[in-house]
Amino acid sequence: MKRCFGTPGIASGLVLRIFQCLFASASIAVMAASSGFSSATSFCYLIAAMGLQVLWSFGLACLDIHALRVKKNLQSQILLSLVIVGDWVTAILALAASSSSAGVMVLLDRDSEYCKVDQQLSCSMFQISIAFAFLAWFLLAISSHTVLWLLASLSS
Repeated sequence: MKRCFGTPGIASGLVLRIFQCLFASASIAVMAASSGFSSATSFCYLIAAMGLQVLWSFGLACLDIHALRVKKNLQSQILLSLVIVGDWVTAILALAASSSSAGVMVLLDRDSEYCKVDQQLSCSMFQISIAFAFLAWFLLAISSHTVLWLLASLSS
């Protein structure tokens, strides 16, 4: 059994999944608490993508907790294949949502200076939410990379 950082079924994998879930939840909470987020479709898409990431990361964190409690090895090719596909789908959606939201934020804040004109928009909260989303995506990319290499090492 290979044991490297972020491997499913060990403590570091659980920590990665918990932090993914926390950062995605923080992104949703900050965006939902800000006023005017529904004016841009990309911000709504960010909430939807982070919601999916919360569900995915929470589910895998629960699986890691179960594996740690019963000392079960989660390193089967079928399970790791499912995890890697789920990680890739969630990572692509999270990166697309974060990037599109960041692009809209640049447009609102720097290009059109709409944030200065409309004081009711919570532009700073939008930026914080987008930063949390990028952090959640970065942690998901780390665990996805780890699982991919683990799957490759099990296949050979």
